[in-house]
Amino acid sequence: MPRVVAFDLMDTVVRDPYREALEAATGLPPAELFSRRDPDAYPALERGDLPEAGYWATYAAAGIPVDVDAFHMARRAGYRWLPGMRPLLEDLDGHTRRVVASNYPTWIDEVAATFLAGVFDDVHASCHLGARKPDEAFYLRLLDALDVEAGEVAFVDDREANVVAAERLGIRVHRFAGADPLRAWLRGQGLPV
Repeated sequence: MPRVVAFDLMDTVVRDPYREALEAATGLPPAELFSRRDPDAYPALERGDLPEAGYWATYAAAGIPVDVDAFHMARRAGYRWLPGMRPLLEDLDGHTRRVVASNYPTWIDEVAATFLAGVFDDVHASCHLGARKPDEAFYLRLLDALDVEAGEVAFVDDREANVVAAERLGIRVHRFAGADPLRAWLRGQGLPV
């Protein structure tokens, strides 16, 4: 039985409101925004290499005005539990450590203190670890922060590249495709859910 179940957050546990928040803040559809903005800016923000003000400055440099308050208002209002995930996490309580293992900027600290409060035992994000999935450094730093061996961790993510990278290190993996298949997989790992 795994000592830790590490969950990706966005589009695995909760719905990711990032794109709609950007559209609310700029009035532009995400496809147009992404074609005009610096492609390295968001990964740098997620790794903690770029402060949030610097991130928004990259939009200004691309001639894209951003209403940062509107972005955060839409982002905060947009978090929703994916079907079946909150009950699954509650069922894991007391059987294993439930942790977030996410690519996300420092906004995750606010999300952890509000929306996720009481559901996870710990939160580890790319902004804390200084590396993003699927970079091997993300997983190695996560294991170090959790003080566990790779085989003691079950990792759940909706992205194939992230699951493959974790599996290469000996971490048990499940590619998320819904709460019911995940619950069945966790039972197969020895967890009573």
